[in-house]
Amino acid sequence: MRLIPRLLFLTLVLGLVGPALRAADAIELSALLVSASKEPGASDPRLKPYEATLRRILRFESFKLVGQGQTSLQPPGKGNISLGAGHSLQIEAESNAGGSERVQVSWQQGGRTLMRSGLVLRPGVPAVLGGPGTGEGGNVYAVIVIAR
Repeated sequence: MRLIPRLLFLTLVLGLVGPALRAADAIELSALLVSASKEPGASDPRLKPYEATLRRILRFESFKLVGQGQTSLQPPGKGNISLGAGHSLQIEAESNAGGSERVQVSWQQGGRTLMRSGLVLRPGVPAVLGGPGTGEGGNVYAVIVIAR
């Protein structure tokens, strides 16, 4: 007879703890839309933590933050990040095993897909996607994606 109360207690505990454990597996993503220029000059100070990475990957001289956004999603799951200037990221989280997050990213502007890419994100390590021209001289857009 003691088995039934124990089973009921265990079911209650798992019902309360289960959602909290699943929430711990959520992926927190931030993204920044950047305008990159070949012209030397001061970069946006908000991009200071990423400036060396942007220079190395894009080979541009100065950078300006255009917009930013964030989302939280549960793998497998989908989310959207609005970046400003008509840009957004559609993100599909595939898994989060071994300390890295596997995601599929679709970069869109005004409903038009600019790029699709698969990324493996490690927490705190920025991934940079180079994109189309901004329409201002030789400037281009780039997106920085960071998992937290």
